[in-house]
Amino acid sequence: MRIVHGFLTGLLGFLTGVLGALAGWAGLAFTVVGLGGPDRDGAIAMGAFDIGSIGGVIGFVAGVFLFVKFGMVAQRVAAVAAPLEPASPSSDGAAATPPARHAPAKRISRPFAAIVLVAVGGLAWSGWYEFIRSPYLTHGFMTLALQFRLPADMPAPADGKDIEIVLDEGGRTWPGSANPRWRGHQGNQVVILGNVTMSYKTGRRTITLTVPGAPTQSWTLDLPSDPDPTPDYTAWRPSGSSPNAIELNYRLTADR
Repeated sequence: MRIVHGFLTGLLGFLTGVLGALAGWAGLAFTVVGLGGPDRDGAIAMGAFDIGSIGGVIGFVAGVFLFVKFGMVAQRVAAVAAPLEPASPSSDGAAATPPARHAPAKRISRPFAAIVLVAVGGLAWSGWYEFIRSPYLTHGFMTLALQFRLPADMPAPADGKDIEIVLDEGGRTWPGSANPRWRGHQGNQVVILGNVTMSYKTGRRTITLTVPGAPTQSWTLDLPSDPDPTPDYTAWRPSGSSPNAIELNYRLTADR
């Protein structure tokens, strides 16, 4: 029984430490990203991933401390009345010394254990969903080539760095980028060329474009959850969110 109790105590302490490590890593990483501000090339995010490991170590130690502090409680032991006996002197005439009192036994706190197991179960289910059920696209990472046609009276941005493209894949957002040769023309209209990477299966994808001198405009892509590459660009579609709407068409290519 003691072996089982010791195993469960060690396992629960370890799981509490792992939860603390994940919380510490994520907390420090998100703090670094938040303080770093906008990051188009991903350098801050990569640095935050490395720096977050320091928070993971601190979080693990903090998690184990919380388990020792709150996860273990004193074991209730029923008091048993012992018969009163007269004190008998020892062989040398001194009174017998009463037995030493031991520290009360400890047991695992059930509410604490329930919270830890629910948290671990939730994370395990999320990991199972992400990696076993595979929300990733069958064709691997897919490149969405984008063309934005500006209205005839709208001038082109002064610099490609002023263009902001964002893809929303079911709540996950990814930044896009303008092509090195980002500006083209179709008749008297300027066309902005860009691309963004798709990776997740989802029933809803939205592209958002922000350029100087125009309100932010968005399009819901007409693509299945797990799309195949498209042979050619789609027809032009206005955003519908502005009287002077920008139009979009796109083409999808696959890594495999």
